[in-house]
Amino acid sequence: MARRGKNNKGERPKISKEGWAKAKKLLSYLKPYKWSFFTGLLFLGLGSSVFMIFPAAAGELIDIATGKSTSGLSLKDVGVGLIIILFIQALSSYFRVLLFANVSEKGMADIRKALYRKLITQPTAFFDKNRVGELTSRSTADVQQLQDAISITLAELIRQIIILTVGIAYLAIMAPQLLLVMISTFPVVICIALFFGRYIRKLSRNRQDKLAETNTIIEETLQAISVVKAFTNEWFEQKRYGSSVNQVVTISLKFARIRGLFIVFIITALFGAMFFVLWWGATLVQSGDMAPGELVTFITLTAIIGGAVASLGDFYTQILRAVGASERIMELLDSDSELEINENLPALNLIGNIQFNNVHFHYPSRPELDILSGIDLSIKSGQKIALVGASGGGKSTIVKLLLRFYNLAEGTITIDNKLISDYNLLQLRQNIGIVPQEVILFGGTIRENITYGNQNASEDQIIHAAKQSNSWEFIRSFPEALDTIVGERGVQLSGGQRQRIAIARAILKNPSILLLDEATSALDAESERVVQDALNKLMKGRTSVIIAHRLATVRNVDCIYVLENGKIIEKGNHDELVSNKKGVYNQLAKLQF
Repeated sequence: MARRGKNNKGERPKISKEGWAKAKKLLSYLKPYKWSFFTGLLFLGLGSSVFMIFPAAAGELIDIATGKSTSGLSLKDVGVGLIIILFIQALSSYFRVLLFANVSEKGMADIRKALYRKLITQPTAFFDKNRVGELTSRSTADVQQLQDAISITLAELIRQIIILTVGIAYLAIMAPQLLLVMISTFPVVICIALFFGRYIRKLSRNRQDKLAETNTIIEETLQAISVVKAFTNEWFEQKRYGSSVNQVVTISLKFARIRGLFIVFIITALFGAMFFVLWWGATLVQSGDMAPGELVTFITLTAIIGGAVASLGDFYTQILRAVGASERIMELLDSDSELEINENLPALNLIGNIQFNNVHFHYPSRPELDILSGIDLSIKSGQKIALVGASGGGKSTIVKLLLRFYNLAEGTITIDNKLISDYNLLQLRQNIGIVPQEVILFGGTIRENITYGNQNASEDQIIHAAKQSNSWEFIRSFPEALDTIVGERGVQLSGGQRQRIAIARAILKNPSILLLDEATSALDAESERVVQDALNKLMKGRTSVIIAHRLATVRNVDCIYVLENGKIIEKGNHDELVSNKKGVYNQLAKLQF
């Protein structure tokens, strides 16, 4: 199983210049909200700058109280000033939070929409190589990490930088001799922060990948919960999930140890130097070279600056994690889609003449295994043909190729004498209806599932489709009729009822070409009779391709193709094929009849 975020050798990519460029490109989604962002930065700068007045005010209060102030201000004057400053800072903080929230919420909403749009327009081969649980985790956890960085981390990082810059500038004017001692520790702290940041970033990516795996296990297990219970494998799934969670814990604890060592270094190196500076400042006050208020201001500023420096390393690693998340998001956003969503495409009405000419195919994930080898099919408009044969012969693959889920390796497929690759993909698929063996219903109402074939259908059209599919009788027997909730994947309905809903959906779509992939194989005799009757109504006047294991359902089709190992080995109607005593179809017929 391929993993997104790894190269062909299985190595994890590092955040390079290209990674930063991708992160920068992702910020283009914030461009519509740039004025909110810049206004938020102004309030951030105002609040941070005003905050730096507090240390000076504290020192001034001490000087006034000790009678050494030269400003001429009273305690009342400073107190009123502090109240005004506090009010200004409160207002600026409120508007800053509000504006940054506006940017992050709306910007991330746009990214989520673009990401979802990109995911649902990916070709089928993409989902063959990527597990749905992992994609879900990436599109939620990574976007949330990016949102946290923009709404909280980025603002706090800028705030600490402003505090650091203003504080150092003020100290340089007030006590340059003390500042030099404190600044001498900064280069060492920054170098070690970069080293720790690189290692923390790697551990963070590993942790995110392991978290994605645990989410995948949960999703897969819950989707197949009936299988888990039927095989009494709850213990196995618990063990599998527990092992994955334990791996997350192991990486997280290692991550915590590294961060802990980094914090120990910060406390030891930086605050040790700060204590030394404070001791030196106290000796200057004792000798009369510094006023007590200046020392209080210096102590307060030093503590604030120390806190800012200590937080920079953590904010730096959070920004790096956000850049990593941005890189993974952009990998999806930059991937090629198979189609462009367009709600206003003109209608395309196909006649339904289908031609396969020397079609060869292998799945992208298994290039060494040929699934189809030289398939030739000719289906005229309105004809019903059947594909029969053993499992793995290539029947379902033919249906997938008609829907252009995959591209051909060799040969051509034409519809109405035009290559299917030349059709707009949306228009092509709008003309093809499918009733699969395993019907997937959405967890909403019966109405919502039927109208999935035509979102603009009227109430009369919905009821007509339900009657044509032989489903109206059981639908109206429910207290809420069409508004009955079908449950997750339609579990509240029987297999026959789900099949008839799928047929109603196909009737409402009114396709030119109909694909039936073993639509009755999983039903009991009574359900099969009702569903088959509905299918016969649906197939009238449409080009129909039927995949069937039960030969009784295809006795009256115009032509039957027998497939074996990706090749057509027999073709003809039922009577012609049965008359060939040595034929494969004859042997299948003997087994079933």
